[in-house]
Amino acid sequence: MTRLQERLGALRSAGRKGLVPFMTAGDPSLAATVPVMHALVEAGADVIELGVPFSDPMADGPVIQRSSERALLRGAGQRYVLDSVRQFRERDAQTPVVLMGYLNPVEIRGVAKFAADAADAGVDGVLLVDLPPEEADEYRAAFHHHALALISLASPTTPQARLERLCAHADGYLYYVTYAGVTGSDGLDLAAAGQRLEQMRSLGPAPVFAGFGIRDAASARAMAEHADGVVVGSALVSAMDGSVDVEDAAVRAAAFLRPLRSALDTLALA
Repeated sequence: MTRLQERLGALRSAGRKGLVPFMTAGDPSLAATVPVMHALVEAGADVIELGVPFSDPMADGPVIQRSSERALLRGAGQRYVLDSVRQFRERDAQTPVVLMGYLNPVEIRGVAKFAADAADAGVDGVLLVDLPPEEADEYRAAFHHHALALISLASPTTPQARLERLCAHADGYLYYVTYAGVTGSDGLDLAAAGQRLEQMRSLGPAPVFAGFGIRDAASARAMAEHADGVVVGSALVSAMDGSVDVEDAAVRAAAFLRPLRSALDTLALA
């Protein structure tokens, strides 16, 4: 059983909702990435989604776009991202790390080489925003060869047939994008998203985590009533923006995440 499977199984057994913070590798500084990852775990993160900086992050709104631009200017390339995970593993051998990014950097490296290098660094899963499920077989095979989960995305516009396929064959967890738009937008319809999440959870065995529109403890709790967990990104990135040093970034990250953890812990996994 992989580290990600163990963590998701433990959450289900304990009846707890999952909390998955997203941060961009290399932002707010190159030195801050690993300390912030540890701070997030200490504040209650179950899985960490580590964004791989990319020059054209089409699914991301202004907050994460700017964080990716800043990270690239600092030199946060793919090697830096994997080295950060490797350094994180020196202290933390339990918390799953999922890389979130885009196809182009993977294709440049070669999918087999990328999968091998990611697994060697201690990565547990990969989410490629612009990889259609119909074209994912080669990637899934390469990732599975190295015990990496290929996390899939679904959205309010996903056709029913594709949704059923995604839910039935989801790897690790299924990431539900709660509205049609980019990250950090204000387009969340709680009622509609809740109905869709309940439907998805009935279609397959994998946990369904909701992302986009999670800004604070209240929105995390409201969405987690219908999901197995939540993903929070833009609001966390914003909370760290302007940090004066590494310690400040870690303190800001933990202070942001703790209220979300407390809110989720008031809910039982249905």
